[in-house]
Amino acid sequence: MSRINYYFDTESSQYKRVKTRTSDFIINALGITILSTGIAIVLVIIYTFNVESPRESKLRHKVKEMEFYYTELNKKVESLKNEFTSIEKRDDNIYRVVLGAGPLDPAIRQGGVEGYDPYRDLREVNSSNAEFIAGLHEKVDKLRRKLYIESLSQDDVVRLTLNKENLYAAIPAIQPVSNKQLIAIASGFGLRIHPVYKVIRMHTGIDFAAPIGTTVHATADGRVTAVDVKFDGYGKMLTIDHGFGYITRYAHLQDFLVKVGQKVKRGEPIGYVGNTGLSTASHLHYEVLINGEQIDPVHYFFNDLNPVEYEKVVELASVKNQSLGN
Repeated sequence: MSRINYYFDTESSQYKRVKTRTSDFIINALGITILSTGIAIVLVIIYTFNVESPRESKLRHKVKEMEFYYTELNKKVESLKNEFTSIEKRDDNIYRVVLGAGPLDPAIRQGGVEGYDPYRDLREVNSSNAEFIAGLHEKVDKLRRKLYIESLSQDDVVRLTLNKENLYAAIPAIQPVSNKQLIAIASGFGLRIHPVYKVIRMHTGIDFAAPIGTTVHATADGRVTAVDVKFDGYGKMLTIDHGFGYITRYAHLQDFLVKVGQKVKRGEPIGYVGNTGLSTASHLHYEVLINGEQIDPVHYFFNDLNPVEYEKVVELASVKNQSLGN
């Protein structure tokens, strides 16, 4: 049953019933509806901005998790970058220095393309993490490029190492005949008295006095390029090309143990001491040439002599006496 309202009329001094008009009822209803709707909207706004939905909460945790992993990944990338820098320094300042090669140009090591930003589109994405993600991608790509450059450098180091091994094997580093007592050197490199003409002439090698038939050894790895037989001059002579500009000659031989084109190793027998050609006694005339220039072979007898023995050999070779052959 609806409630009935009364009011007191002062003129008639009586209570009269309040008559509610339809318009009043409609206005009151609209007011209540508007107020309720406004309150509801305010509550929704407050809830929306202050209370997370389960989906929003899940996404927020997912974003934090991704940020954590990106941060950890960035730390690992920085650590790898530092380790890689250390490898590059060892490559430039140790390996290449030892092998006689200069360090790589820093511009080559960077391996980038100046003025080109492949991550521009990613940086322009409307996201708070866009710059961070783009930077991480850039670091990884730079490391990948630097790794490729370093792999090429390591290949070059391996090639240089092999060349160094070949170079060391190509250096005429031993005496061509056994000379344990250091008495075989009869005449050294330089101006000497010619055994036949008795005038001072340039002696372009070292004469080792030894009996006919004494084994002659290759002083370094190489390939036989000439086996000459003459009745004057050097007589029976053998030439070996060791590469890297090194050539050795073995003259006045009695016989050969190798032939043209044959590859030989340091210490391998190649012939026998003789007395052929323009020679006054059995001996081996030994020459070393570098890039076509005849040099003193005594400077290369370091593989089979200790310092004291080497000094003795140098002393014997320096005596300005008469050579045994041309």
